[in-house]
Amino acid sequence: EAIPPELLEAARMDGASEVRTFFQVALPLLAPGIVTVLLFTTVATWNNYFLPLIMLKDPDWYPLTLGLSAWSNQAQTIGGDVIFNLVITGSLLTIIPLIAAFLFLQK
Repeated sequence: EAIPPELLEAARMDGASEVRTFFQVALPLLAPGIVTVLLFTTVATWNNYFLPLIMLKDPDWYPLTLGLSAWSNQAQTIGGDVIFNLVITGSLLTIIPLIAAFLFLQK
């Protein structure tokens, strides 16, 4: 079990309601697991490539991953160094929110 039954029983003995027991006993113990799942979900959603590739036809609606891929393909086919520099800069900018999320959700 994630939460020892003794803690829940002690909260009930002290007269805490179920809602108060959840918010003051259970939730703080579950916080590391919740943060881990939140980070994994955020990274997976942010880096999603195939679903938008299949679902979206208009390039104006492409997320960052597809836009960077399109720029990268353009840079390779026409030999454009300027576009390749944009791809590298765009890649850096796309990881900044993920780094911020990791730093914000640390203890």
